[in-house]
Amino acid sequence: MSKRALITGITGQDGSYLAEFLLEREYEVFGLERRNSQKNRQNIEHILDSIELVSGDLSDQGSIILALNEVVPDEVYNLASQSFVHESWKQPIFTADVTGLGAARVLEAIRQIDPKIKFYQASSSEMFGKVQEMPQREKTMFYPRSPYGAAKLYAHWMTVNYRESYGMFAASGILFNHESPRRGLEFVMRKITNAAARIKLGMAKELRLGNLDAKRDWGFSGDYVKAMWMMLQQEKPDDFVIATGEEHSVREFVEEAFGCLDLDYEKYVVIDQKFVRPAEVDILKGDASKARNILKWEPKVTFRELVQMMVESDMKILQGSTARV
Repeated sequence: MSKRALITGITGQDGSYLAEFLLEREYEVFGLERRNSQKNRQNIEHILDSIELVSGDLSDQGSIILALNEVVPDEVYNLASQSFVHESWKQPIFTADVTGLGAARVLEAIRQIDPKIKFYQASSSEMFGKVQEMPQREKTMFYPRSPYGAAKLYAHWMTVNYRESYGMFAASGILFNHESPRRGLEFVMRKITNAAARIKLGMAKELRLGNLDAKRDWGFSGDYVKAMWMMLQQEKPDDFVIATGEEHSVREFVEEAFGCLDLDYEKYVVIDQKFVRPAEVDILKGDASKARNILKWEPKVTFRELVQMMVESDMKILQGSTARV
């Protein structure tokens, strides 16, 4: 009998890759979708016939309970959140409600309905913020530097507390930065690859960015969703850092993206203080040794391959849009 999985945030980057991954393993896949006048289903358009969407909102406890009763899942993957760090400074209360309390609402709903349901929480490297140790591992002290990081930390510790207090199978993946062609245009890495393609096609003349010296550990979303699933297949629930173990600066990402198109980024990039965070996170670099040893997980896509994949995708998208005009 096939397993049933409920994914919150199924229309996002990670949600869509996870849905594909689970379908390949013959899961029945359900996605929680908020009521919205403008449906954003671009990332799951190609699998809509293979999944089922149910109405629900992480801000509404009742709707989560109804969704769980309707789906009766074996596994719940909580990937939904207000996940744009820059925006969390503008909407700190909304971010806390959806990203932080939203996870608590799902955990409490599972506890009430069926505590045997396995739960995955999408934790974030942004919880480390002002890093206290290099590289960061599961036992590294947290020091979030944004409302988003603080909200994720609340959700993370609630996951630990429900696991330890109620014996629930609740696991967290502390995922470091991961990108893909499905990343939203509001995120800086997709903003970079999209701008490079637009400049190459004569559709733009410059790219405005903030801090080019910030360093991150970047991987491919399609690799990282496999680790989420692996965590829920273990005998005991636990928390795992998922990362490549490599650090690259935003400047390197820009240089690589523009270089894919034979462009000199220095001719087009303009530093704009508007895009500098109120409290900067200078460097994040993960140690995924635990995931490698226990889950047998390894990232497959390299930094260079990731950037090239995103640039090529944006070129195809933009060339397609110009062809239709």
